Amino acid sequence: MVYRIKFLENEYFWGGAVAGGTDMPIHAASTYVRDYRKGGRNQMMPLFLSSKGRYIWSNSLFKVWVENRELCFEGGDFELYEEGKCLKDAYLAAMERHFPFTETRENGKRMPRKFFETAQYNTWMEFTYDPHQQGVLDYAHAIIDNGFEPGILIIDEGWHTRYGLWQFDFHKFPDPKGMIDELHALGFTVMLWVTPLHTADGQEFIRTYMENLNPDGDRNLFLRTAEGNIALVSWWNGYSAILDFRKESDRAFLDEKLQFLMKEYGVDGFKFDGGSYAMYHPDNICNGKAAADHDPEALNIAWNEFGARYTFHEYKDTYKGGGKATIQRLVDRNHTWDSNGINTLLPCSMLQGLFGHPFVCPDMVGGGEWSYNIIPGFKVDEELFIRMAQASALFPMMQFSWAPWRVLSKDSFDIVLKAAQLHKTMAPEIIELVADAEKTGEPIIRTLEYNDPHQGYEEITDEFMLGENILVCPVVTKGTFEKDITFPEGTWKDEDGNVYEGRQTLHLPTPLTHLLWFRRVK
Repeated sequence: MVYRIKFLENEYFWGGAVAGGTDMPIHAASTYVRDYRKGGRNQMMPLFLSSKGRYIWSNSLFKVWVENRELCFEGGDFELYEEGKCLKDAYLAAMERHFPFTETRENGKRMPRKFFETAQYNTWMEFTYDPHQQGVLDYAHAIIDNGFEPGILIIDEGWHTRYGLWQFDFHKFPDPKGMIDELHALGFTVMLWVTPLHTADGQEFIRTYMENLNPDGDRNLFLRTAEGNIALVSWWNGYSAILDFRKESDRAFLDEKLQFLMKEYGVDGFKFDGGSYAMYHPDNICNGKAAADHDPEALNIAWNEFGARYTFHEYKDTYKGGGKATIQRLVDRNHTWDSNGINTLLPCSMLQGLFGHPFVCPDMVGGGEWSYNIIPGFKVDEELFIRMAQASALFPMMQFSWAPWRVLSKDSFDIVLKAAQLHKTMAPEIIELVADAEKTGEPIIRTLEYNDPHQGYEEITDEFMLGENILVCPVVTKGTFEKDITFPEGTWKDEDGNVYEGRQTLHLPTPLTHLLWFRRVK
C-alpha cells in the first residue's frame, strides 16, 4: 500500500538518511526516489520534516519517492502530524514526541567538552592500515611543533592484530602503555578504532568460540543464522562474524576487551566503526538465512547504545539515534569538489541536526576516503584542503588526519592553521551551544530556513547558522573567490567590523585566505 502526502504550495521536506543530504530539500518537482529498507549510509531516521510545520514519522523503514506532486511512501507504518507553521516547529514537535533528549535533560549526561575545545586528529590518512608506535608519536609531536593545539587523537584501524582480538600488534606497537603515557603528557586524549567484527577463521577464532560457551552448552556468542550457525557478513575488509549486542554475552565479551585496553594501557575511549543497519541486514548474511529474531534496526541500535556508555566515543552509522548523547560524524568524504566531496559537508551536516544529532563532526579535513593514498602520483589539492578546513572550522568539531605541514605549501599551511585557531578561539561559544542543545535538543548547525522561515531560504545549502547568531559562508566550489551571501533577519558584522543589514543578498569577495562569517549584532 502506498501512503501519499500532497505537497502544499511552496512546501519542502527534509528526511531519510544523512548521506542523502545533497538531495534535500525535496519539493513537488523533485525527481527523488530512495528505498531505505535495505539501509543507507550514515545516520538514518524514519522521519520527513516540512517547511510548513508538518512531519511524517514511521516506526520502520520504507521506500520514498515524489510522484504527481505527492510525497509517496511504501513499506512503513506512517503517520502525518501537523504541528506548526515552519521547519523549526516540525522538528521540535517530532523531537519531543519521538526522540527527546532524555539522557542530557533528565539524566544529567554531558558531552565531554574536550571534543569541542580544539581540533581533533586521526591517524587514518597518514598511515591508513599501517599505523605504528613511532609514527604515531612523531605525528603527535609534529602537531604541537607546528602550532596546533593538542586534543583528541584517534589511532585508527590497523593498531591491532586480527579483527576481533582487540589486542595491540606488538610488532607495530612494542610499548603501547609508554606511547599512551607520552601522548597524555603532551596533552592528548587517546581513542582507538574498534569494530564489532571478528575474523572467522584460525585458532584465535576457535578459541574465542570455545571459551564463550555457556555452561549449558549454548553457543550464543555472535549473530546467528536460522540454522544456529555463526552468521558471516560482508564488510569492507572481507567476510567476518559480527557481535549481537542485544545479548548480554556479546556485550560482556567486548566490554572485557575494551576495559582491559583502558586499564592496562590508559586508552581513553573508542571510535566505534561498522555495525551499520546495512551490515546487519538479513541480505548481508553470506552463509545462510537470517534467524527469526533477526532485526537490523534493533541490532544497530544495540551497537550504538553499547559504545555510547564510554565517555569518549564516536559513531557514524546510526539508526533512530536522535536525542542521544552521542558523538556522530559524517561518513568518509572524497578528496573532491563534488561526488561525495566538500559539496556534501554542509547539506549533510544540517540534516544531521534535523535528525536529533547536534553533536556532529564533519569528516577529516581533506576527506577520509583512503584510496587516494594508493593512486600513483596523487597530490593533495591545496585549495580544496584549505576550503575543507575553513568549512569545518565553525562546526562543533573539527578533525585533521592528513598532516597539513606535510601535504601543503607554507602559504597554504598558514591558512589552514588559521582555521584551526579560529575553532579554538570560538570554542567557548561552541560549548555554550553544546550545553544549550543538551537542554533543548535543537541543532547546533542549522539551515537558514530553520532560524528565519518562509523567506525563500529553503534551498540555500552553501551557508549555515551556528546557533542563532553566527552566519557561516564557506566556499565549497573550486576557483570561487567571490560569491552571493544571503543575510537572514538582523544586522550582521564581519571580522573587520563591516556591517550588513539582513534580509538581502550581496555579492562579496571570498579570498582563499579567509573564511567569511558574520555575527548578528541586532
